[in-house]
Amino acid sequence: MNSIIEIKDLNLYYGEFQALRNISLEIPEKAITAFIGPSGCGKSTLLRTLNRMNDMIPGTRVEGTVSIAGRSIYSNDVDVETLRKRVGMVFQQANPFPKSIYDNVAYGPRLHGITDRKRLDEIVEKSLRSAVLWHEVKDHLKRSALSMSGGQQQRLCIARALAVEPDILLMDESTSALDPISTLKIEELVQELKNRYTIVMVTHNMHQAARVSQQTVFFLGGEVVEYSETKQLFSNPTDKRTEDYISGRFG
Repeated sequence: MNSIIEIKDLNLYYGEFQALRNISLEIPEKAITAFIGPSGCGKSTLLRTLNRMNDMIPGTRVEGTVSIAGRSIYSNDVDVETLRKRVGMVFQQANPFPKSIYDNVAYGPRLHGITDRKRLDEIVEKSLRSAVLWHEVKDHLKRSALSMSGGQQQRLCIARALAVEPDILLMDESTSALDPISTLKIEELVQELKNRYTIVMVTHNMHQAARVSQQTVFFLGGEVVEYSETKQLFSNPTDKRTEDYISGRFG
């Protein structure tokens, strides 16, 4: 598999605290890579370095390189807004805007200069279809997004991320607040999306990582302990700490 994300000798500090230590990883394109590990181990911090969300936290300092498609994303000439268009993100809690379903999905394209109504209609329908939501909402596009169920809201947030045509989709525990049926729908959706997008997901749910990902990274104390194909990592881990974690001895 070709790598789209390359991380080399990455160290990240929040003030004096070192949150990531000597991370080097290559993440393949058009596949699902899962980040697992106990709370506070650095997995969400690393996810947020991939679209520079950590820039918003005062005192953040990054050393090393993070490249997407061969280009360093921490270079001075990188436009962060353009980067975040290419690298979309879906958060733990669904966060639809207090607008209509239609306007939620059209928000990003409008922000990037698309104003033609016919074109916006096409983008909204395509994005909602991609998020397996179109048939549930096509007759209610003017309804407030806040009236939707939690699972629908999360799929709407995925549609909103897809509307600006990213290359990469970051998912930060995007099903942890959902019921089992909604979780299953999102897992099925993610499996379909991997044919078109590179997906990197942080999950506390090891069963989920085992079900949906092709590669898994295990983090501990801000470091990568083990990174391999998911089946390999769960069936035959090479590090005793990985074995202890996935067998429930800690974490």
